[in-house]
Formats: sequence, structure tokens, C-alpha cells
Amino acid sequence: MEVYLGIDVGSVTTKLVALDGSNELVTYLYLLTQGKPIKMVQQGLKQIKQQLPKDADICGVATTGSARYLAGVIVGADLVKNEITSHAVAALQYIPEVQTIIEIGGQDSKIIIVREGIVIDFGMNTVCAAGTGSFLDHQALRLDMSIEEFAQRALGSRATVRIAGRCTVFAESDMIHKQQMGHRIEDILYGLCQALVRNYLNNVGLGKDIQPPVVFQGGVAFNQGIVKALQEELNTEIIVPSHHEVMGAIGAALLVHEEMVRNNNGSKFKGFGVSEVKYHTSSFECKTCPNLCEIAQLSLNGQVLARWGGRCDLWERSLSS
Repeated sequence: MEVYLGIDVGSVTTKLVALDGSNELVTYLYLLTQGKPIKMVQQGLKQIKQQLPKDADICGVATTGSARYLAGVIVGADLVKNEITSHAVAALQYIPEVQTIIEIGGQDSKIIIVREGIVIDFGMNTVCAAGTGSFLDHQALRLDMSIEEFAQRALGSRATVRIAGRCTVFAESDMIHKQQMGHRIEDILYGLCQALVRNYLNNVGLGKDIQPPVVFQGGVAFNQGIVKALQEELNTEIIVPSHHEVMGAIGAALLVHEEMVRNNNGSKFKGFGVSEVKYHTSSFECKTCPNLCEIAQLSLNGQVLARWGGRCDLWERSLSS
């Protein structure tokens, strides 16, 4: 059985998917990264191996996400792709007519503009947390409730309470003020959902031609309060795919399938045994030029396997030469 693995390693979650030769989903995993991307990739490989059929033949592996280079070296990836391409390919696979892709993750968010199956524009937010899932997680924690309860209670809102959402610090103080004024928690929670949506559209979506169909991907799409707030703000239906939380990994798997068919080469996948290998990560500051880039490196038994993180490819070239 042909199997293609897609691995999406983000700052908050790590996702692994397996597609068969017909690009049908065989199995998937959704794990918390917990600041340990290497450990989570290894744990994910160990778990997904148990979920695959015994006759599964790994014909290609691709990595994406913020730790895609690190994950790529560990597993022996045949392809390393950015999140924009991966999310766009996955959305087009399930909703070919999509024109706008909204992706909100734990610590970053993206918008991808598609016309006639081609990405023509995109935007990203990687600096401020006010337009990401961590914004909601933080407020749910302060209110001593799970994010699932947060989402459910937000849908019970009966009156709009405007919360200042340009910054997480201001949002928190505004929430406390609204609580002191006696507003219902449900109304405040939905006000937070609206604040996140406003922040997203005013920053990530600023100047973008948002046209339907609009597809909403990423872990935050679990939150029906955000889905409702997006629908109200954009005045259009928001499509949430069945496996929205792993769409980046699905896109990576689709891309590596295409790559392997085109090149007809064997996979460089190192095998599931890498889940037992002890890797070492470190970093140093490159002083070759005024950029002073922080270079990350991955080592095994004292030998450097890979370096990344520079604005140029100086260290990558020095390692391969």
C-alpha cells in the first residue's frame, strides 16, 4: 500500500497525516508541540506507525511548518515546503473553487488569496498574539475554563460587548472592566471572538481582496464562536473543512506525492527507527556580517547534520562543502 506522509510542525501543535496512492486520508495525528519539536516528531512517527496498515510502504515524506527544516533533517524528507503553499494545496484539493483561505493557528495566522487555482497574494502575522489562538487560550485560562467551554459559552451570547482587541494586555484589562460593569460572561466571551476577528482582518487581511468561497483552516476553526464572528464580519458563509486542523500536513503529503511521481526516485525517508535516535540542538550567532543571524544546528554523536536560520545560505553552504 502506497503511503505519503505529511508532517506539519508548528510552535503549538505537531500534525502528521498519511495519504494513500489515491490521496485519501489513511490516518492522522494532532499533538501538542510543548516546545519540544524533535520529541514530538519522534513520538508522532512512533504513534502513526502503529496506526498504519502492516503493508504500508512509505513512498514519500514532506515537512512544513515553522520547524520544517528541523523535522526534514530528522525524518529524511523528500520535500520541505512553506505553510502558504501547503495550506493552499490542501484547500484546493477539497474546495477547488476556493478564493480566500483563512488560517489561524496557535501563535501565527495567515491569509491566502487564490484565483483560478493559483495563489496570487498572501499575508502573515508572526509578531502579535492578538490575532491567534494563544489570545483566546490566555483569556480562557484567566477565566478558569477550557477553550472548549469558552467556545460553547460564547455561542450563548445575547448582546454584543465590544472588547478592545488590538493587544492582549488591553483586551485583558477591558475584559475585567466589562465584568465589573456586570456584563454576562457569555457576552464578554463572544466579544473576545469578535475582537480576534477584527484584529485579524485589520492586520493580516488589511488590503486583501477577500472573496467567497472563504475556507477557514487551523486549530482555531474548532471554535464556533470565531466561525460565527467571521461570518458576521465578512457577511458570507465560512467553510470549515472536515480535517481543518491538519490541512498543512495534508498539503505537504499531496505535494510530496506529486513530487515523487514526477521524479520517480526512491524516498529518502530514514524509517520509523529515527524515533529512537538521540539528537542534540544548539545555536550560535553568526558574526560574518552585520545581520548577526542566530544559526540553529542539529547534531548527532558530535557531528553536525544541519544548520538553518540565517538570512543567507552561508552556513548551509559551508556544511555541504
